[in-house]
Amino acid sequence: MENLEQACAIVLAAGDGKRMRSARPKVLCEVLFRPMICWISDTLGECGIQDVCAVLGAGADLVRQAVPQFSWVEQKERLGTGHAVMQARAFLESHRGGDCAVLYGDAPFVDADTLENAYRLHKKEGAAVTLLTASFSDPTGYGRIVRDEKGDVSSIVEQADADEETLRIREINAGTYWFSVDFLLDALNRLRADNAQGEYYLTDVIGIAAAQGRRVCGYQAADSRVAMGANDRKGLLRLNEMARQAELERHLDAGVEIVCADGVVIAPGVSIGQDTTILPGTILKGKTIIGKNCVIGPDTVIEDSTVGDGCQINACQIEKSRLDEKIKIGPFTHVRPNSHLKAGVKIGNFVEVKNSVIDENTAVAHLTYVGDSDVGKNVNFGCGTVTVNFDGHDKYRTVIGDDCFIGCNSNLIAPVEIGSGSYIAAGSTITDRVPEDALAVARARQVVKPGWAKARRLRLGPRKK
Repeated sequence: MENLEQACAIVLAAGDGKRMRSARPKVLCEVLFRPMICWISDTLGECGIQDVCAVLGAGADLVRQAVPQFSWVEQKERLGTGHAVMQARAFLESHRGGDCAVLYGDAPFVDADTLENAYRLHKKEGAAVTLLTASFSDPTGYGRIVRDEKGDVSSIVEQADADEETLRIREINAGTYWFSVDFLLDALNRLRADNAQGEYYLTDVIGIAAAQGRRVCGYQAADSRVAMGANDRKGLLRLNEMARQAELERHLDAGVEIVCADGVVIAPGVSIGQDTTILPGTILKGKTIIGKNCVIGPDTVIEDSTVGDGCQINACQIEKSRLDEKIKIGPFTHVRPNSHLKAGVKIGNFVEVKNSVIDENTAVAHLTYVGDSDVGKNVNFGCGTVTVNFDGHDKYRTVIGDDCFIGCNSNLIAPVEIGSGSYIAAGSTITDRVPEDALAVARARQVVKPGWAKARRLRLGPRKK
């Protein structure tokens, strides 16, 4: 790329989210589980633009936490987009002789290819300003792009000011710009707030450039979504649906089968292997990788986890964990962070696994808690087994060797070790180490008192209704 690493960017992020009815700044409202400003951050990173200044308003601390790599300035008064860029004068002064992109922090669909192509045009034509534009079949409400006979942008005409001929124009201002920094600094000094709102408009810079005989280019994006933003929750829902549909199509094109798209949400960055089937109600988010030939869902949430080839996951929640190949889990299984299930493991209904390693071909069929444990191969857990890992202050690990049988309704009180090949009798509460190949029985002996129940009934008389 043509020295794009030397370019800088300003992200306008001072919106307060009032129309969103949110306590968060607008740029922190999420599209596919990711704040909108982080979509912009990702795009700038893909372009190699490292020096970025965010113009912040209310909730500045929250935005800084979301994009700590950005420098920032504060816009204390909301006096328009031009005024917002004015707050970054010192940042621009440090980049004289270069070029600066200006983007809205709530327009998440500006992609790296489009931004780079606009920059190529900007440099090739030696423009003072290059606007990103888009074409809408219904451009109602947007500022129209008026071009001269050479194809340069001569003006942006707002809907209210447009005549009949201008209203027929479908090309609109997408709100993303490339500026020559030297020109932009000069133009900011010339901006005036002589309008009904008393605000400084960044779009007025176009007229300043034209008056100086400077070139203003327009790069029309192939995808009109680059112009899409959100001012309220309905707009945010539209952005989410557009992004969701784009992700579904990406995976369909890669050979993933989606039987029915209802409730299926796949975040950007998720990887899914060929011939995997995604069923309704599946949500995949974060840095999740799904292998080939899997069946995921229905009603499954997987976040920041890796799932190997040939797995079946039904009605489960999986967080920050690793599942190797040919694992079958669910329904109603919760795999909590830092768990590793190895090949061939079977986890059944109403099982919770946390911070544990479960080795190959082990079965945890139902109603079991495995927490802070290291479990060997070919182990069978009976129904109702609990690894008791917490004493109210500290947590301890349970170690279970290969080829063990853990009987139903057993409590393994950590820290404890169960030797390979051993057998835990049903109903036992194990507190001490069990040697290899041993049987451990830790329960009170059964006592039978013949006739006791009948004598009790005679003593107490008929049961009260």
